Amino acid sequence: MHTTDRPTLVFDVNETLLDLTTLEPVFARAFGDAAMMRVWFSELILYSQTLTFAGHYRPFGELGMAVFTMLATVKGIAVHKDDTAALGHALTHMPPHGDVEAGLTRLRAAGFRLVTLTNSPLGAESALFRAGLDRFFDGNFSVAEVAAFKPAPAVYEHLATSLNLAPAQLCMIACHIWDTIGAQACGYRGAFLHRTGNAPLPIADIPQPDIIARDMTDLTDQLIAHWG
Repeated sequence: MHTTDRPTLVFDVNETLLDLTTLEPVFARAFGDAAMMRVWFSELILYSQTLTFAGHYRPFGELGMAVFTMLATVKGIAVHKDDTAALGHALTHMPPHGDVEAGLTRLRAAGFRLVTLTNSPLGAESALFRAGLDRFFDGNFSVAEVAAFKPAPAVYEHLATSLNLAPAQLCMIACHIWDTIGAQACGYRGAFLHRTGNAPLPIADIPQPDIIARDMTDLTDQLIAHWG
């Protein structure tokens, strides 16, 4: 069992590491409004959690396509096969945010153990691997292993078991506060990384992140100051 006080850092992938805004041109073309990307992503998270609560599971990309079609139906827009093909391609070719590689390089140099935990499938065709970020991590994990989406407790519990670590020896890093809340409810530490369109949820008696960082550089500075 890992015993050092320095936690293993567990990174969310979509939007935390990879730039979700690169999907906007797909929505600008299909809906005439790039801002629909945010509506789509919010609905995708809503329905991923709905499936989990209802005891169902479909891969994140498949669900994303279904939500895309659902929103088009609501808007009275006919989905063209070129639009769905463009979304599928964009989902697996998101680049990293500009501050990611430098931050991960510094954290590895400081001796941190890094892993990922994503709602998306893994493999050579995944956005994480296409972006070349897999090389920074000691392990990459997907919710597909438990057929439930974050923030289901089973996801975080499975990762801790897989790493042979107590939850308190893990720190979930995400730009989605629902992810850090879910992880912290299972005993993890939490670090919130600001990305456009995301913010902490200031409610009493709800787990608040141990670290709140304005960008990856700030996050890295704080992690090294705490545990470097």
